[in-house]
Amino acid sequence: MMMVSNGHLRVDLGMIAEMVTPGSRVLDVGCGEGALIAWLGRHKNVDGRGIELSMAGVAAAVAQGMSVIQGDADTDLADYPDGAFDYVILSQTLQATYEPRAVLNNMLRIGRHAIVSFPNFGHWRIRYDLLVKGRMPMTDSLSYQWYETPNIHFCTILDFLILCRELGIRVERSIALDRQGNVLPAFGGRWLSNLFAEQGLFLLTRT
Repeated sequence: MMMVSNGHLRVDLGMIAEMVTPGSRVLDVGCGEGALIAWLGRHKNVDGRGIELSMAGVAAAVAQGMSVIQGDADTDLADYPDGAFDYVILSQTLQATYEPRAVLNNMLRIGRHAIVSFPNFGHWRIRYDLLVKGRMPMTDSLSYQWYETPNIHFCTILDFLILCRELGIRVERSIALDRQGNVLPAFGGRWLSNLFAEQGLFLLTRT
């Protein structure tokens, strides 16, 4: 896999950037301060737009000249017209949405492709904490205590793949990542990825 050589992007964002075709139209949902949009604009001549729930994130992105508005994936994606973008990106946010099914459907209504990443609740360390310690787990990718977490719909990689099948979504590419964001080798199929990956990253289209 070609890696994105840029120290300012998280490893998973670098992998997302590698999936995006130069010159395309991109909507980054939950874009934070717009690091991915900025990189894509500089290096891939992308027409990038963003939605961010936090006003602080919106203000920081706008101050850098990016086209970012305040919005919510659960409610505001419905306002976009069909086929408005080539890629709609949702990075580390799906588990914080109230209606993941509707969000995925809207992403692939307004975009030809969707790129989604999320923490994998099927990772062995999470299973260990629940089985042995009897406590809600905390990991690098799930770093909140249960009483303060913004995450409301935990899922595993297998859960996500089953949902994609139910919604008629084709997985064009899937990447399993460890806790440092390194790509796990493709051994043992999806079952072992579900056990050892801390994050999943997927490029999606409609079937």
